[in-house]
Amino acid sequence: MFQEIESVLASPLPTLPAFIAAHAATRPDHIALRQDDESISYQELDQIMDRLAQAFKQMGLQQGDKISVCAYTSLAYCQVFLATLRAGMTIVPLAPSSSPEQLAAMIADCGAPIVFLDTAMQAHLAGQTLSAEIHPLQGAHLADLMRDSTAFEAVAISPETNFNIIYSSGTTGIPKGIVQSHGMRLPMMIPKDPPGYGPDAVTLLSTPLYSNTTMTSFLPTLAGGGTVILMEKFEVQAYLALAESWRVTHTMLVPVQYRRIMADPSFDSFDLSAFDIKFCTSAPFAAALKADVLKRWPGGLIEYYGMTEGGGGCALVAHHYPDKLHTVGRPLPGHEIFTINEAGERCAPGEIGEIVGCSGAIMKGYHNQPTKTREAEWFDADGRRHIRTGDIGFFDEDGFLTLMDRKKDMIISGGFNIYPSDIEAILVQHPHVIETAVVGVPSERWGETPVAYVVVTDDARADLAQILLWLNEKLGKTQRVSDICATHQLPRSAIGKVLKRELVDLYKEQMATTA
Repeated sequence: MFQEIESVLASPLPTLPAFIAAHAATRPDHIALRQDDESISYQELDQIMDRLAQAFKQMGLQQGDKISVCAYTSLAYCQVFLATLRAGMTIVPLAPSSSPEQLAAMIADCGAPIVFLDTAMQAHLAGQTLSAEIHPLQGAHLADLMRDSTAFEAVAISPETNFNIIYSSGTTGIPKGIVQSHGMRLPMMIPKDPPGYGPDAVTLLSTPLYSNTTMTSFLPTLAGGGTVILMEKFEVQAYLALAESWRVTHTMLVPVQYRRIMADPSFDSFDLSAFDIKFCTSAPFAAALKADVLKRWPGGLIEYYGMTEGGGGCALVAHHYPDKLHTVGRPLPGHEIFTINEAGERCAPGEIGEIVGCSGAIMKGYHNQPTKTREAEWFDADGRRHIRTGDIGFFDEDGFLTLMDRKKDMIISGGFNIYPSDIEAILVQHPHVIETAVVGVPSERWGETPVAYVVVTDDARADLAQILLWLNEKLGKTQRVSDICATHQLPRSAIGKVLKRELVDLYKEQMATTA
C-alpha cells in the first residue's frame, strides 16, 4: 500500500501532485476534499488535475506560465490550484478582500494569461478593464474544459520551479508578489511528527486559500493523504458542528478565531475529543488565550511564527511548554533565526532587536521588484542570505523568542522607543476591555504619542476616561497613552491581522472633525 508513497519520497523532488497521484493509486476512494455536501476522492482529484492541466496546455499555456485565482474558498478553486501545479505552472492566489483597483493591478503585475473568478469576484471586478490578453475563467467552464481535454503528459519539476506567487497583505498601494518555489514548499510536504499529518488526518480549514497561513495546513494534509474539510466563511457554531461531526484531528486558526470560539457559551457542549493538533499563526496570540485553549480543547496546540517570505521560523509546542506561552517558541529544525541591532550586529540573549532568519524555506524574491527584494535581505559575514522580518523581539536564555511589535509600528515619543504590545498586554487585563490595539499618532509636543483603540463590554462605553486613568497608572511615564477610543471591532485583514494603519487614519479623521 505504501510502495507508491515511498517511491515519491525517494524521488529527487517529491511534489504535491506526485503525492496526490500516489494516494489515488493506494486509496482511490478516500476523500481528499469536502465542502458542504460535496466530496472529491483522491482518484477523482487526480483525474481532474490531469484533465485540467491538459486543458491549460490546449489553451496555449506552457510550463512556467502563471494562472491567477481570485475567488472565495471552493472545490473548484482547489481544482484549478492543484491542476496548475501538475502542469508545471505557477499558481497566483489573490485576496478577494482587496479593492477592485488592487486586484486589477495584481492581475496585470503577475502576468497570468488566465484568471479564475467566481461569481462574486466577477461582479467585484466589473468596473475594471483587464488586458485583452487576459482570459477570465469561471467554475462553469471547468467541466467543458475537462470534457474536451486529452491525456496529460507529465512535466519535469525542479526545486527552482515556481510553485506560487502570494501577494503580501499591504494596506496601501499594491502588495508585493512573493515568489515561492517547489523547493521552498518541500519541507512542509515531508511527513513528520508533530504535526503528524497522515492518511487518517481530517483537517478543518476556515481561513482563505490565498493565504500562506492556510497553505501550511492545506498542503501537508493532501501530501499526507488526509482529508481537507473546507469552509467558505468562518462561523463559530458551524465550525464546531463540522469539527464534531467529522471527528476533525487538525485545524489552522488565527487568534481572533480562537478567541471567538472559546468565548462561545456552547463550546463545552461539543465533542472535540478527536483533535490531535491545533495550529495558529499570522497575528499575536495572547498567552491567556493559549492557556484557555490548552485547558478546555482536547489535543495539542502549536503556534508558528514566520513570514510568507520565509527565512527563519519558530514553533511553540504549547502543550509541552506551558511556561513559555508568552513566547512564539524556538527556531524550527534547520532554521537559523536571531535578532540584530541597528548596526547590523547579532544581539545577545535578552537584547531587543530586529528578527532575521535563514533556512531552506526562503522566497526567491518579490516579483518584478528587485529593489524591494534587496531591502528585505540581510547577509551575514559568510554571505549567507537571510530575510529581515521587520519584527522586533528578543530571545531568552532558553532560546525562546518573545515577539514585541512590527518595527514600523514602534512609537518614538519624545525620543523614547515605545512598544505598543507592552501597553496592549496591560490594557487587555482591564475587566471591561475585550481587545485593544495601540497606535502612534502625530504629536506637536512629542513627535508621536500613543493612542489606544478598545473593544469594550456593553456596560463600559461611558467609562473610557476611567479605563485610561487605570491604564496610565500602570504604565511608565514615557509610555502613557494620550487618548482612548472605543470601537465595535478592530479592522482586520481576512486572516485576522489588525490593520493599524487604518486606525491611525481613523484617528486623524476624528481629530480633523472635532478641530
